[in-house]
Amino acid sequence: MSLKDKVVVIMGASSGIGAATANLLASKGAKLSIAARRLDRLEEIKNQNPDAKIKTFKADVTKAEEVEKVIADTVAEYGRVDVLFNNAGIMPVNNLDQLAHDEWQNMLDINVKGVLNGIAATLPVMKKQKSGHIITTSSVLGYEVLPGYAAYSGTKYAVRAIMEGLRQEERTSNIKTTIIAPGSVRTELFNSINNKEVREGLESAMKQPGSKMMALQPEEIAQAVAFAIDTPANMAVNEMVIRPTGQEV
Repeated sequence: MSLKDKVVVIMGASSGIGAATANLLASKGAKLSIAARRLDRLEEIKNQNPDAKIKTFKADVTKAEEVEKVIADTVAEYGRVDVLFNNAGIMPVNNLDQLAHDEWQNMLDINVKGVLNGIAATLPVMKKQKSGHIITTSSVLGYEVLPGYAAYSGTKYAVRAIMEGLRQEERTSNIKTTIIAPGSVRTELFNSINNKEVREGLESAMKQPGSKMMALQPEEIAQAVAFAIDTPANMAVNEMVIRPTGQEV
């Protein structure tokens, strides 16, 4: 198998896992469409890979019409979509008694509706092709629940349910599904934590001796994404839980 010339759309590609995956797949010769709200970050990725075929899109995953345009323009440019990587997400942290209604709504819109928007825009294309691969970033907290993370975990449990339903519904269409469920990763996701005490505590933990064993790099998750993509047509890696060796949960 080869990643060369695979047409891959990455939503939430401006930083962290999305950016690392874009850089890795570009180096392997994939044809990319990368989308996020921060277009300047996407242009930086494109400039870092001058020999790669990369289209950039300013798009908000909560807006179905913007996601649809990314897919439509990708098909117009490359003729197909082999892989969709739903990677956009946020992680506010608060106990439920904080009644953080705005945070809950934002998480539902981005972490859940954003995934559904990506699927809705891409699925008709892949069904027509009779092939495709939809990958979505979940979390270890889509399998476990911790105090303060109940609402976030709820969105990631929902992602697992959606992706499992998609697998069952589209398995005869030769459409593969993969959930990427990372543990702690050194990304900008922590910036979406509005609870200052929690955010600073996590940032401090990342600087402690031995922290290398407690957090992964985005590039390490990107390798897992590339592995899942680079599998034979008859092989689907449906779930990958990727923890730092030293992580307890």
